[in-house]
Order: sequence, then C-alpha cells, then structure tokens
Amino acid sequence: MAGIWNRLKEGMSRTRNNLGGRLRALFHGKEWDDNLWEELEEILYEADLGVDTIEYLTAALREAVRTRRPRHADDVMDLLREIMVDLFDVPSDPSLLDPQRPSIWLMVGVNGTGKTTTAGKFAALMKRQGYQVILGAADTFRAAAVEQLQEWGVRSGVEVVRQAPGADSAAVAYDTVQAAIARSKDLAIIDTAGRLHNKTNLMQELQKVVRVIQRERPQAPHQVWLVIDATTGQNGLAQAQVFLEAVKVTGIVLTKLDGTAKGGIALSIKRQLGLPIRFVGVGEKVEDLLPFDADSYVRAILGD
Repeated sequence: MAGIWNRLKEGMSRTRNNLGGRLRALFHGKEWDDNLWEELEEILYEADLGVDTIEYLTAALREAVRTRRPRHADDVMDLLREIMVDLFDVPSDPSLLDPQRPSIWLMVGVNGTGKTTTAGKFAALMKRQGYQVILGAADTFRAAAVEQLQEWGVRSGVEVVRQAPGADSAAVAYDTVQAAIARSKDLAIIDTAGRLHNKTNLMQELQKVVRVIQRERPQAPHQVWLVIDATTGQNGLAQAQVFLEAVKVTGIVLTKLDGTAKGGIALSIKRQLGLPIRFVGVGEKVEDLLPFDADSYVRAILGD
C-alpha cells in the first residue's frame, strides 16, 4: 500500500494542511483537557463533515477517552485516527469482475463529477491488468461526453460503442453489451447521462438502461459506480441520494480529492450513504485513479 499512500499524500495536501493541520495543532504537545472538545467539534464542522458524521465521531471518541483514559492529547489524536479507519469497514480485496464474462459496469452520477473521465480511467486500469475492455458512450444527452469517451478509447486502445448525439441511451447500452458478448470481452463499461430535462426523466432513463442490460445478462450490471465530486461537499451527498433511489449502487468513486481542502467528505459518504468507497481520483492523469484504502486515506488527512 506504500504507493497508494504516497500518491494520496501528494494529492490530498490541501485537506491535510487544513483539517489535519488544525487537528495536529489542537492535540500536539498538550495534556488532554475536556475543554478541548468544543474546539475539536468546531474544526470538524468547518471541515464540512456533516452533523451526523461529527456526532458519530465525537461520541465514539468520548467513549474511547472514557474507557482508555489517555493522558496526552496526542494519544487522543491516535484514538480519532483509529475511529476514522474503523468507520469505513471495507471488505478486503473485493472482487470487481463477475466470473461469467463479460462483466457489465455502469457509471452514474451528475455531470461535472468526473464520471466520463472515470469510465475512461477504469478502462485503462483494467486493460493494464490484462483484461479485454469495451466502452459504451450512453451519455448521449451531452455530445461532449461521447467525444470525451472516444478520446479515452483512443488513449487506452479500447473500442468505444457510440451513436449520434441525442440517440437513445438504452440502445447504446444494449449495443455495448451485445458487442462485449460477440467479441468475448471481459468487461463492458457503460457511461450514462448525469443530466436530462428533469430529475424524473433522468431516473427513468437510468432504469430503462438497466432493464435493457438485464435482457441479455439478468444479473447485470455487476457494478454500478456512483461518482461523487469531493469538492461539492455535503451538496454532493444530496445529489448522490437521488441516484440511490433509482439504481442499486455497489460502490462509490470519489473524485477530485486533489482539488479540495475538505477531503474528509469521504467519512460522511460512508456514514450517511452506507456504501463502500472503492476508488478515489487524485488528479487528471490516467494513473490518478487509486483503489481506496482506509488507513492510507486517514493518514493522508491527518498526517503521519
């Protein structure tokens, strides 16, 4: 995990300097004093962690302090670190691909989160691991998304199934699954729209895409990746909730962690949405999509 830690550390410097820096200043070199609770809560609120997550962290930390009776504030910092890591409770090395090929992945999320870019990065990542991948440009509402995914296909050497802008997105999804089966691909990654004329239309369109996919592969999609922009904070959580009502999301990809000083949003995502964060984006380069590791993430926030 050393490589993940080093790249997270570099990519999350803004959050570490803000949230982590303030916490270290609060705790370092002091005797623990109950008067520090109020200041701790203020720091967490300003980091945009959300009320529910802050209440959970502080309640768990108060209990840990009560039972373990640390003398020094630095020891309380270590307890907070443990609680943050334990919050994620991510299963070790979960399988990404279904044994029956092709696996079908669906990318969902609002426009601007980095959804299409993440689809391209996934294709490149899985191809580097030796899998045969095909992309489906089913975000037909936004012409730029089709072009963007086509560019990722060229960069990654991955075929892209596309139709004209404005085409039926479910038809593109169907064509992608058919092509993946016919060409013996291991994985089909289908990008979907993040915006239509209104929320109801968008959710109905997503559900239609899922139904079309399931005609060919009843157990698909095997992964539904909800892409959330870390820079949007609590607003991003509200946006994400809409997608959870429409499709069965299996995992979160948290993007743009390098662009925010409030990267602690991952704690709120896990606490409030109850879904595992499986990957994080820390830059624009193809290799800047990293598997999520709770210990590395917390270290990147709080520092060593």
